[in-house]
Amino acid sequence: MKKFLAVGLTLSLCSSMVAQSPTIIQRDPAIAKMVEQISADSLRSYITLMVSFGTRHTVSTQADSKKGIGAARLWVLGRFNQFAKESGGRMTAVIDSVTYKADKRRVDVDINLGNVVATLRGTDANDKRIFLITGHLDSRVTKIEDRTSDAPGANDDASGCAAVIECARIMSKIPFPATIIFMTVSGEEQGLLGARYMADKSKKQGLNIEAVLNNDIVGSNNSNETNIINNTQLRVFSEGLPLYELDSVGKNIRFMGLENDGKARQLARYFKETAERYVDNLEIKLIYRNDRFGRGGDHSPFVENGFAAVRVTEMNENFYHQHQDLRTDKGIRYGDLIEFMDFEYLRKNTAANLVSLANLAKAPGMPQEVVYVMAGLGNATTLKWKAPLNGKPKGYYVLIRESSVAVWQKKIFTTETTLKLPYTKDNYFFAVQSVSEDGNESLPVVPKVGART
Repeated sequence: MKKFLAVGLTLSLCSSMVAQSPTIIQRDPAIAKMVEQISADSLRSYITLMVSFGTRHTVSTQADSKKGIGAARLWVLGRFNQFAKESGGRMTAVIDSVTYKADKRRVDVDINLGNVVATLRGTDANDKRIFLITGHLDSRVTKIEDRTSDAPGANDDASGCAAVIECARIMSKIPFPATIIFMTVSGEEQGLLGARYMADKSKKQGLNIEAVLNNDIVGSNNSNETNIINNTQLRVFSEGLPLYELDSVGKNIRFMGLENDGKARQLARYFKETAERYVDNLEIKLIYRNDRFGRGGDHSPFVENGFAAVRVTEMNENFYHQHQDLRTDKGIRYGDLIEFMDFEYLRKNTAANLVSLANLAKAPGMPQEVVYVMAGLGNATTLKWKAPLNGKPKGYYVLIRESSVAVWQKKIFTTETTLKLPYTKDNYFFAVQSVSEDGNESLPVVPKVGART
């Protein structure tokens, strides 16, 4: 085995620095250039158009060309098709729809449930990886059954859709080895209907979706009650114990102590490290629950189908401007109006998504068959793995952190596929990720226990 090299970090594993995340100095110039193209003005224009449809309630009209969810979907499809013209034939867009039967709960009539889906095909025909970004197009007021009152939904969730559309605008021009899907869904407010349709369909078709970034409420900087104003932090929610097939994997999770290392949690850490590398004046706050207390979002159906999915949400929600009828009461202006948005904050939050998608789609695939080499008791740790199925990595990063620390503390670069480390697996957690010539990393893979030698 060759010697290894710790690169790109300013941290040690000393106890005084355990709360800090890894700082990677290297930025891929191609991704940095994409960040420069993100426009607060473009984001404002998208939201202005979405608000102009009056209501985007899932059960609102689909026959009016200027009002309702039908008009909103056609407008998004038109934007995606416009971007596709500059993709060299790699991007296509459709409204993927299904008849949803009245459930007598939040949908009282049969409806055409449609998601607007733009697929940017990867340039490597053998690379089956898919990375997905989504926001929900539908909006609502106080009463969930009210399908006619104006429901601007500027922040909830035109902001998330605007982030999706802006990422599509910029990334459609760039060739990536892997496939990226940009999606605005319907039916979130009625019970995550559009996301569940897509997640179930993806599972049934065996799609290799490696990451889902769900953006829901990402464009306002202030909260009610606490009156906090903050446009320098962004929350990412991720599940701990995996809901999918927990009964069959729970014993191994307990044995290995991996309650904090599921696929969603790894994606959240990746999002934090990558976003903070490229986006100035933005800190990603990892929230260790699947969603906000007692609530749900469109990433959940993907989580329930075994995909790595997280929710991206602004740091402080203002409930005067969420799920509210438009009104003024006791001097307080209620309603999800565009005037309450912070478009510079939304620009940064959009950039956080873009850089994570781009870094993933440019990276080689994840290393395969990552294991601990078991050879009796000892204080050193030996890891072994195989090359990824796709891409040609220049090497690999071995990630290390103490068991009580939320983020990876050290990255060690190696060109080998076996590495012995002077850190005991009693006290540290490990993972391995592939890295490209441009420094783009795959998602980390946590080792399993290998055969004893």
